[in-house]
Amino acid sequence: MDRPIHSNDHALAHDTEKTTSTSSHSLEGLEAHAGVQTVETAQKVYGRYSKWFLFVSLGLAAYVYSLDGTTTWNYLAFATSAFKDHSTISTIAVAQSVIISCGKPVIAKVADVGSRGTAYFAVLVFYVIGYIIIASAKNIGTVGGGIIIYAVGYTGLQLLQEIVIADNSTLKWRGVVSSLMTTPFIINAFVGSNVAANVLKGVGWRWGYGMFAILVPAALTPLIVTLLWAEHKARRIRKTEISAPVQKLPFGRRAWNVIEKLDVLGLLLLAASVCLILLPLTLAKKARNGWHNPSIIAMVVIGCLLVPTFAFYEAKVAKYPVVPGRFLRNRSVVIASLIGFFDFVSFYITSVYLYSFVIVVKDWSLLNSTYFSQTQTVALCVFGFTAGLVQRFIHRAKPMLVIGLAIRLLGCGLMIHSRGANASDVEIVWSQILQGMGGGFTAVANQVSAQASVPHVDVAMVTAVVLLVTEIGGAIGNAIAGAIWTSLMPQKMTKHLSFLSDAQRAELYGSLTTAAANPRGDPIREGVIMAYGDVMRILCIVATIFAIPPLLLSLFMPNWYLGDQQNAVEKVDLAGRKIADEDTEGKSAL
Repeated sequence: MDRPIHSNDHALAHDTEKTTSTSSHSLEGLEAHAGVQTVETAQKVYGRYSKWFLFVSLGLAAYVYSLDGTTTWNYLAFATSAFKDHSTISTIAVAQSVIISCGKPVIAKVADVGSRGTAYFAVLVFYVIGYIIIASAKNIGTVGGGIIIYAVGYTGLQLLQEIVIADNSTLKWRGVVSSLMTTPFIINAFVGSNVAANVLKGVGWRWGYGMFAILVPAALTPLIVTLLWAEHKARRIRKTEISAPVQKLPFGRRAWNVIEKLDVLGLLLLAASVCLILLPLTLAKKARNGWHNPSIIAMVVIGCLLVPTFAFYEAKVAKYPVVPGRFLRNRSVVIASLIGFFDFVSFYITSVYLYSFVIVVKDWSLLNSTYFSQTQTVALCVFGFTAGLVQRFIHRAKPMLVIGLAIRLLGCGLMIHSRGANASDVEIVWSQILQGMGGGFTAVANQVSAQASVPHVDVAMVTAVVLLVTEIGGAIGNAIAGAIWTSLMPQKMTKHLSFLSDAQRAELYGSLTTAAANPRGDPIREGVIMAYGDVMRILCIVATIFAIPPLLLSLFMPNWYLGDQQNAVEKVDLAGRKIADEDTEGKSAL
């Protein structure tokens, strides 16, 4: 039974719905959302078997995506160490996070303006090219460049998967379907760990990256073909339904319209500002004269100036801004974005160097270290599915959101005590399980809450905007981790390894494999362990502080009713047809 809502809550929910639904259609014509119209028409195309084939194809794409996520990130520490530049991990991670975040709105708009199938094909091209570049890299710069190109493809697969799920599932089932697509991570936490360990011992990290240039196209082909087939038939249906002739614009005008709708300039301003502000945090330590280096100062100043420039351009100039004003007036979207932002800041502060930490500090095999690195992912997937099932039957997402963030904070705080070589193995594993449990509850509830608050025409962009802000949080978390690591680790190594020369300490700092080469009990290994433990303690404290705001914000999230509709603000089904409001009258949000 759903508890009755208070009158003031209903008024607020009604106002939110009215503002969101009306402004979404008045500010951007339906022509800008041809992809959405095609998706709704495609619901008439799918039969029982073709719809099942669509979801099976999604599952296959999700599997290879998860195999990628559970293997390739392990290779980065070894790739950077191969070029004697292990500390560059955070710099690469910051650049990757910026591309991942700023690429999402572009991909979402391509999916809306064009189609879901063409967007999938576009990201596949970036995916393959990026991995070919990494696999053939001759220096650390080429590795970083390849990862940035690959990041466009990786973030595209993540986003498009969520968009297609939102297109083809009602609110009450969306959490279940979305979390089901993450279950391959549970399998690949073990399969992927074995693959990664054997690749590193055998063919090496280059083939670890390169194999996905073959696997990803093979896995995505059935999904892309299915989507393009349905979209082609849907367009033919729409042509028969539209009696008035459509005027075809010249190619130049059509190209300019696409550039406007993608808001290319706005995204460039955003990406440049974030990069110029965050990258100096990881580069300053290695630059001549540190923070007094004119280039570092110029980057920060220009980056800060670009922030108000971006805000002015989006508010006054952009015809189709990255973040439309109606999203900023939507409480669910704002809170979901801020929760994702702070949660990712907290997560990445500890995760960037966690794998390197356990390799050096714990006397575990490479395989067991890789298993540990997947602990949080497995917990997130298991409890994400649990959260989806609970949401299906209670028809609410907010309770899972609040509970999840409280558990995540507990797990993050436990890491402060569990770091170090002599800490209990059980304790450090449980810190990851708790964070994964809380993260599973949070991810499903947060995303569904944001998608429920907007009409279908805005679902792709809202998903992209929430993930955009979330990934910027990840970039900031990476930058903070890199700044702390590069600033403190040399000092701690000097403190605990004073009997070594500067050159020897620099080699230990620059290479993970060198740092872990000596056995436990060796004075050098023990000194490295103490240095790693000291720095990780600082990282865990900072991460715990950033885990507090999401819990407080979740208390103000509207508690949308999750029913048989595509979203909670329109009375329509997946095909855009009006449906009865028997379940949602007076229950939109608590």
